[in-house]
Amino acid sequence: MDTIKNFFKRETVFCSSIVLAVGSAFIIRPDRAYLAYPDYRTLALLFCLMMIVAGFQDLGIFSSLGHILLKRVANTRSLSMALVLLCFFCSMVITNDVTLITFVPFTIMVCRMTGQEKQAMKWIVLETIAANLGSMATPIGNPQNLYLYSAFQMTLGQFLIAVVPYALAAFLLLLLILWIGKKEKLETEKIPAKRKERVPNFPVRLTAFLLMLILCLLVVFRVLPYVPVLVCVILITLAVNRKMFRCVDYFLLMTFVCFFVFIGNVKRVPEVESLLARLVSGRELLTGILASQVISNVPAAILLSGFVSVIPQLLTGVNLGGLGTLIASLASLISFKLFSAGFPKQGGAFIKTFTLWNLVFLSVLTALAFFLT
Repeated sequence: MDTIKNFFKRETVFCSSIVLAVGSAFIIRPDRAYLAYPDYRTLALLFCLMMIVAGFQDLGIFSSLGHILLKRVANTRSLSMALVLLCFFCSMVITNDVTLITFVPFTIMVCRMTGQEKQAMKWIVLETIAANLGSMATPIGNPQNLYLYSAFQMTLGQFLIAVVPYALAAFLLLLLILWIGKKEKLETEKIPAKRKERVPNFPVRLTAFLLMLILCLLVVFRVLPYVPVLVCVILITLAVNRKMFRCVDYFLLMTFVCFFVFIGNVKRVPEVESLLARLVSGRELLTGILASQVISNVPAAILLSGFVSVIPQLLTGVNLGGLGTLIASLASLISFKLFSAGFPKQGGAFIKTFTLWNLVFLSVLTALAFFLT
């Protein structure tokens, strides 16, 4: 029983998606139409990108980047900027959750080595905000972007107009907050040196994962079809490091599938489909923000996309909706769990600090969104 409870706590969104899919299957009995529900292109891209990012992480690319930047810091202000902005820009390529998994433990370690434990909470909260907002700037930065950009064949121009103003505003706001922070001399000699660990066949593996990333980007921008690229990624990974198959978040993929089933079934009930469309239509931005606060922004994007006509506004809404509550973006839960593990007695204080800063950013960016739209 405890195992089941722990699984439900760990994979709450996945379990909820199963309940919705199975419940809707009692209304619309499974048939051949179910096969048309999933967006296979998005699922394939998500699978490939998760494996590629895991490959880069296994090679130590991201932690090496962090250590290189830290060699150039001299005070707490520059250290905070290096850590937070590293999360902002890395999340554009390696996604917000992988960014936080990589750099939150690194931040805790650096804070302890430099005697800055009191700053750890604020910096990690800002890192989380930076990762959630930086990831909005590219189609591959987070799952909801990849899904909406791919499934609805958005042009790059449409995508950039929907997200870049807010990513830029977030960047400037982060800079302002970091700049007015304390500027104390830092004992840089205490910053831990990067451990030199020999990675077998490093050049070959790095080249292979770079090649796979380029192929996936060509799929994202609709230059190549996804099926041949999926096959190439699987074969290359089998050849260079088959352990990466274990690093894929299969529960996230299955969550997508379950939501596709639920949406497909709901759209086959005319009365329900019409009601939801009326409720969401014209309110895509606000609905995306509010729904994300309750069910998080990835499932909100999948659910609402079946009932909206203005996809760019929904894209903006679910990205800004990653701010706010702790569950608005599942990546935020990663930061909370990692911080709580490092500072067991400060979990409640983290939630208060997290909520305060998130509300500040959400208020500013939502006001900007309503002004621009």
